[in-house]
Amino acid sequence: MAQRQNPDQPSSFDAALAAIQSFGTGPGLTTKIADIERGLEGLQRRDAGKLLHRLAVDDGLLPAALTIKDLSSQIDVVVHAVGILTALPHILEPREVVQSLSLGARNTGRAHDLVTDRQIAEFKFIRWRGGAEAIRQNGVFVDVFNLVNTETDKRRVLYVLDKQYPLRFLGNRRAISSVLSKSSSVAARFHAAHGDGFEHVCDYWRTVEDVVEIIDLRDVVPALRIEQR
Repeated sequence: MAQRQNPDQPSSFDAALAAIQSFGTGPGLTTKIADIERGLEGLQRRDAGKLLHRLAVDDGLLPAALTIKDLSSQIDVVVHAVGILTALPHILEPREVVQSLSLGARNTGRAHDLVTDRQIAEFKFIRWRGGAEAIRQNGVFVDVFNLVNTETDKRRVLYVLDKQYPLRFLGNRRAISSVLSKSSSVAARFHAAHGDGFEHVCDYWRTVEDVVEIIDLRDVVPALRIEQR
């Protein structure tokens, strides 16, 4: 019989998280690592060991870090799945019927994240930082192209967080060859559909911006409105 965990006893995740937090997180971690680098310079094994002991760098810290890494590797899947499920009650119209869902964050074999009797949709749960975000931009462009390239009379919708950033990207002059350079299959489909007809992202977006709706989930999902604060 499986042994029940004492509610007052910390889980392995709690213990691992506490160990990582004690070592350092956020901007302070960078400073601490720099201090450790300088502090170890010129030390021999015994003195280095004493310094690491004072800093709580012990035999439990690395396993704790590996535990957090293993758990965090699935976080994108969790965010994507929970995000879509949380949004559904707010984006479906009365009597709109869900026909298929793809809740995984990566390729699941389904054409779109959501297909109903009224819309096809993709979701991007990205906290945009406003800097050079090429990989995220590439994903937005691929989603737009896939929505446009689907034969349907339904609404085509891209649901995002903070739509000013994807809209800014879609309106800029980044080269499409750069955007699709990491996705040969999409590049081949795009070239088959358009040849060399479009050089820049904005050139293509101008022709399809009336076809794809870009909706900011923060405007329609109450749980996400905290993102605007």
